[in-house]
Formats: sequence, C-alpha cells, structure tokens
Amino acid sequence: MSSELVALLYLVAGVLFILALRGLSSPETSRRGNYMGMAGMAIAVVTTLAVAAPQSGLSWAMIICGIAIGGTIGAVIARRIPMTAMPELVAAFHSLVGMAAVLVAAAAYYAPEAFGIGAPGSIRVASLVEMSLGAAIGAITFTGSVIAFAKLSGRMSGAPILLPARHLINIALGIALIACIVLFCQEQTPFYFWAIVALSLLLGVLIIVPIGGADMPVVISMLNSYSGWAAAGIGFTLGNTALIVTGALVGSSGAILSYIMCKGMNRSFISVILGGFGGETAGPSGDGEQKPVKLGSAEDAAFLMKNAEKVIIVPGYGMAVAQAQHALREMTDELKEVGVEVKFAIHPVAGRMPGHMNVLLAEANVPYDEVFELEDINSEFAQTDVVYIIGANDVVNPAAEDDPTSPIYGMPVLQVWKSGTVLFNKRSLASGYAGIDNPVFYKDNTMMVLGDAKKMTEEIAKSI
Repeated sequence: MSSELVALLYLVAGVLFILALRGLSSPETSRRGNYMGMAGMAIAVVTTLAVAAPQSGLSWAMIICGIAIGGTIGAVIARRIPMTAMPELVAAFHSLVGMAAVLVAAAAYYAPEAFGIGAPGSIRVASLVEMSLGAAIGAITFTGSVIAFAKLSGRMSGAPILLPARHLINIALGIALIACIVLFCQEQTPFYFWAIVALSLLLGVLIIVPIGGADMPVVISMLNSYSGWAAAGIGFTLGNTALIVTGALVGSSGAILSYIMCKGMNRSFISVILGGFGGETAGPSGDGEQKPVKLGSAEDAAFLMKNAEKVIIVPGYGMAVAQAQHALREMTDELKEVGVEVKFAIHPVAGRMPGHMNVLLAEANVPYDEVFELEDINSEFAQTDVVYIIGANDVVNPAAEDDPTSPIYGMPVLQVWKSGTVLFNKRSLASGYAGIDNPVFYKDNTMMVLGDAKKMTEEIAKSI
C-alpha cells in the first residue's frame, strides 16, 4: 500500500472521528455519530494492519485470531452489562487503554529497531520523550481507572480516602517522575523506564482515591481524557497518524467535558485533576427520621399528576438502579392522554457518568424534544404544578444554594422546590451519594412516595 493511499485513508478516518464527536453532541444525531465513529475506526485498523502486518512478520491468521478473541470478549460484555453498570465498565475500558500504552512503550524501548526509532541504547531523544510520556500517562490512567472502577462498582468505599500530607506526596512523586524522564532520556537504562512506570502507577492511585462519590462523573470524563493523551503519545512513537489524531480528539474532548462538568458542579478543574481538592469533605449523613415528612401513596401521586396542567420529571441514579425508565415512559404516556404537559429535566451530573440519564430515556423511546438540560428548564419550575423526582437527590438539594458549609455549595441544582407540589420517590429518607441530607424532604409542598422506583411508577401509571 502506497504512503499516499495510507495518508488518505487516515485522513478519511480522522474526518469520520470528528463527525462522530459532532454527532454525539446531540441525542438526535448520536446514533449516526456512533456509526461514523465505527466506520472511521474500521478504516484506521484495516489500514494499520495492511501497513504493519507485512513488516511485523506476523501472519494474518494470528492477527485475525487476536481480533476475534478481543472482539468476542467485548461483545459478550456489552450484551451482558446492565445500564446501571455502564460507568464502571467505561472506567474498566479506560484502564485497558492505559495499560496498552504502557505495553507499547515497553515494546518500543526493548525493540526500537522494529519501530524505526533507533537501536537499543541509541534511541532518538524525541522518541524517548514520547514513549516516556505515553508510558507515564498510560500508567496513571490504568491505576486511576482501576480505583474508579472499584469505587463505582462498590468494591471499595466511594468516600474520599484522605492520606496525611497527600498533596506533598503527590508533588514529590511528580518531581521524581520528571527527574526519571530526564535521566531516562540521557542514559536509556531499563531502571529509569520502569521507575517512570512505577511512579506513574502510584500517582494514578493517589490522584483518584481522595475523590469522593459526588465527583465521580468528573473522574470518568477526566480518565477518558488521560487515555486519549496516552494514545496520542504512543502514536508519535509508532509514527501512526490515525492514533495521534484519535488520541488528541479523545484527550481534548474529554478535557473539555471535564471542565464543563466541573463548572456545573462548582468544582475547580485544576483541583479535581490534581487529586480531589474539590468535594473532600462530606456533610453529615442525615437520615431525616428526626423530622416530620408528608408520606403519600401511588394513588395520591396519580391524583395530583393527572389533575395538573404541567408535570416535570427529574430522573436520577435510583431510576437507573431500578430500571424504571420504561415504566416512566408508560406513566408519561398516560399523563399525556389526559392532557397533561410532560417534560424531563436532566442535571449534567445525574447518574454516575455524563449522559447517563439521556441514554436511559432514549432506550425507553422518550421523545428527544421532551428532554431538557438544567439551564433550559430551571426557570420553568416556578410555573409547574407537579414535579416527580425519581431516584435523584443531590442534584435537587437546595443546600447547594443556601448552605455555604455544604460540600455541594455553589453547584447548580434543579430548583424543584419552587413548583406547586414535589413528589419525591426514593427507597428511603437516606442521604444521597454526597452524604448530606436534603431539606426538600421536609418542605410543606413535598410528598414522599417511598419505595422501589419501578414498582411505584408502575402503580402510579395504573392509578392514572
């Protein structure tokens, strides 16, 4: 295959990746964006194999076998994984990208002639810098993603783990990492290469463990950015244009998303990416049992909603856990049949990853034009008769606006308490993921409809 054709195919793949990102920016075009991304990746993979396979000495049978094994594992996981486990799955996949970057960097170091970057002991300095950065970012991504996976899947506590003098430790490790990269570029010894990997693996753990559950959505997008930059760094080592472009797109888009989410949560972007400066202190975990609340039944909720002119539904992680999105769609259909206007309000960090609620509602075929982001719908709550909160908590907590001592203070929230009536569906009066009580539970216009989100919503739909 000629170099001109390879460059053209990589260009086509890069354009498809850009169009894929553009498509994913809107629910209406996200499916088309996914198809474009898959097409671009197929072109990039086939082109790379066509160029590299003859040079590597590997047979096509071995390559196809490897792809088949990996593809089968991925397909099985994708079909079996529930939507509630999607955040930890994404974190796990990020860890694989990070480890791949480390392994490719190690291969380039021990067999530089195969990569065209020199001979053992006389590798080009530029290539040494590239593989050092790729290995370092990849190792940080690997262990950071493993910790994020463990927190999200409940295999370790989601609470911040705060080590004494952790910031000083991180600074010391960062300085040591830079020193090892410099010495590695000068001496090219295995000791410094693996020291870079070891320090980076440790940094990945220490950066993520202080970050609490309230900041986990930011962690997911941040690790996505890291995995992209790791891929881009290794792309330079391999001299692979497609990998450089893809990595840069993933890295930059992930960084932009992390910044947007930090802004939406009133977190410092620099603080979060440097190790959980934001949201380190959780408030008291109030169970609300000491205060009076107004309890209601499915029949009560149905009566209020079917006699309203306008209802806004606020979904949260509890809806995802209960798999209540289809029941919710049935309930909204019943409401619309009796002439009630229904809208959905989505907070940027509802759920455990960006877009979590949007995906679930799309799965239930909720029309896109009924789903609104926080900034587009917050002004409507004051003119709304009933708000139905299903499994959300922290994203509707007025402490973010009223209590300067709250760990979520300053975070934009959905102002549900301004509506005529708030129907709050949760399993119990327990605190949310941020570990703080919610004053909305105890307001005069709030009725708690406690119970499983799916069962309660199905009962409300039947009563309507």
